Amino acid sequence: MATVKVKGMSCQHCVKSVTEAMEKLGAKDVRIDLLTGDVNYDEPAPIRKDDIKAAIEKIGFEYVG
Repeated sequence: MATVKVKGMSCQHCVKSVTEAMEKLGAKDVRIDLLTGDVNYDEPAPIRKDDIKAAIEKIGFEYVG
């Protein structure tokens, strides 16, 4: 299980957008906590943080790390 922080999510549409972006990178079982901004996921193969940052920022959110 891995975790990254994302700022700017406030609704279920945000959750869906971030989940889809993470799944396109290969993440599985994505779970998002809107209150903390935590994005938890399983990564069958390692996902580069630079790729996550680019995907998150492309859809309009701020990647915190």
